[in-house]
Amino acid sequence: MQARATACQSLLLTSQKKEFLADLVTGDEIWVLYNNDTQRADWISRGEEPPVQPKANLHEKKCLLFCFWEAKGMLYYELLPQRRTVNATTYSNQLASLALALREKRPRRPAVYLLHDNARPHVAKATQATLQELIYDTVPHPPYSPDIAPSDYHLFRPLKIFLKEKRFAKYEDLKMAVFDFFDSTSAAFWKKGIDDLPMAHSFD
Repeated sequence: MQARATACQSLLLTSQKKEFLADLVTGDEIWVLYNNDTQRADWISRGEEPPVQPKANLHEKKCLLFCFWEAKGMLYYELLPQRRTVNATTYSNQLASLALALREKRPRRPAVYLLHDNARPHVAKATQATLQELIYDTVPHPPYSPDIAPSDYHLFRPLKIFLKEKRFAKYEDLKMAVFDFFDSTSAAFWKKGIDDLPMAHSFD
């Protein structure tokens, strides 16, 4: 709890700096499924046996989606092929791709405050070396605190709603659906996700 309180206080202080929210980049990841059917609710009479629901498939097809975004929109995202996970090398390569996107999309604003969680690939020595090379300031984020991460409290739920009841036979189809979601979001959507960050931290 102390680490969480300290991180929240630190962000609230930093957010008072001019251009902090404009310079902020947040990154996160989520599993996206090929089959997004939801279990239906069945009305049953008193004394009637409920229908047997199929058990969750622990080996269902899914891909890991990484995304980095800012107040003006998506900067860089990558949908890893099925069964691929991430390590420090993969994440460092993604940071390099993010750097290219930043140079293209905001060449006159070199300052970057990077907010990501404390997953092992994010704190590995190789990743830290990449961050130092890129001269990114890392914003402290307490462990086990998805409720104060912009992707978790703002981005991923609408993505899940967009994919709800959809099925995809191929990786390319799933990738296109993810693109369609990002492409359909408004500028106001992205701005609100970042603008709400100080408020999300102020509850602690």
